[in-house]
Amino acid sequence: MKIAGLQKTTLLDFPGRVACTVFLSGCNFRCPFCQNSEILDGSSENYSEEELFSFLEKRRNILDGVCVSGGEPLLGDLSDFLKKIKDLGYAVKLDTNGAFPARLRDLCEKNLVDFVAMDIKNAPDRYEKTAGVKVNIDAIKESADFLLHGKIGYEFRTTVVKELHRAEDFVRIGQWLKGANRYFLQTFRDSENVLKRGLSPCSDEDMRTFKELLRPFIPNVLIRGEE
Repeated sequence: MKIAGLQKTTLLDFPGRVACTVFLSGCNFRCPFCQNSEILDGSSENYSEEELFSFLEKRRNILDGVCVSGGEPLLGDLSDFLKKIKDLGYAVKLDTNGAFPARLRDLCEKNLVDFVAMDIKNAPDRYEKTAGVKVNIDAIKESADFLLHGKIGYEFRTTVVKELHRAEDFVRIGQWLKGANRYFLQTFRDSENVLKRGLSPCSDEDMRTFKELLRPFIPNVLIRGEE
């Protein structure tokens, strides 16, 4: 397991938990707005598993959750890795792009994941432009359907970029994910680590418009930072 980074404390990433976030190296997408572009090729490794589990052992009385993010964590088999985390008494949140539904289902059915945050890149017909690669949209839909009709806690979320998202896209997303428990819109933030330069955030007014377009389908829509 190549561990590219570790955020030692977060109060935001895991609902209801004081957690840390582990960033695993490698991703099958190349989203132009990605903030973690330096770890996408899978070569980054800044922490060993031994260092991570030593940290988790020491923080057992302070933290109660671990967020496993990336990159895309489901590129490989996470079973043993997550079991070690669970055996220390931590709840596990998994961030995923939804491209590996069988692996997602397997981990959830093994009770190795307590909460899933799935990125929704765009409306299905515009997914590849937003993901930056050829996408098996049926796999994405299978992952979303598993969460929508399963028992595990979840949220969907979309990073909104002015150059990539239109109002009609959010109507289509709402129709696709109708009845979802919770959906977050998060404003794109430019930085030196973004994969593609020249992208820009939407205005606050646009973000509120997109939120209202989603609400007939998903009542619990939130703009990250306003909840």
